[in-house]
Amino acid sequence: NRLHATDVTSSSFRLLWPKLLSQETGYYTLEYAPTAELARKRTQQVSGAHTSLVLSDLAPETTYEVALIPESNVHYFPPQSTRVTTLAEEISPVQVLISESGPRSFHVSWAPVLDSVLSYQVLYGPLPGNSAKVLQVDGRHNSTVVEQLAPNTTYLVTVTAIYRSGKEKSLSAKACTQEGERGE
Repeated sequence: NRLHATDVTSSSFRLLWPKLLSQETGYYTLEYAPTAELARKRTQQVSGAHTSLVLSDLAPETTYEVALIPESNVHYFPPQSTRVTTLAEEISPVQVLISESGPRSFHVSWAPVLDSVLSYQVLYGPLPGNSAKVLQVDGRHNSTVVEQLAPNTTYLVTVTAIYRSGKEKSLSAKACTQEGERGE
């Protein structure tokens, strides 16, 4: 029954607080700032009818000090405060590049490489079809070679970033293997 945050993302969170005021009896002043830089305090006034507010445009992986000051013309309510830490920014792979394509293999690389990624999953399978195979790649790496493929075939390659938070983001690309030499 105190000021607290829900729906925390890398750039926003929702504050909830108990109903202390009404539209008639006052308003709330909300102050928030990164713990490391309290001088960058931002202030917002909220009608007494509200019991929640979304704060956005926040920095990722940052702890904020938040204070709710009930400005009542009837009673004194002590300010309530809380600390909220935003999540790491979860960017999906923005590029998947296929290179060094041969009859039986190709090279897959992706960007960016982020500290918040635990591992990458590279899923590949011929189109059309649903016989996909998976390669696990350590989060520190940004490329892998896919081998033992069929010549002259189009493959769908999906790179999924698996974040430390448990979230996943994916991006796909198409790759074609070269025609095999005669006699294969």
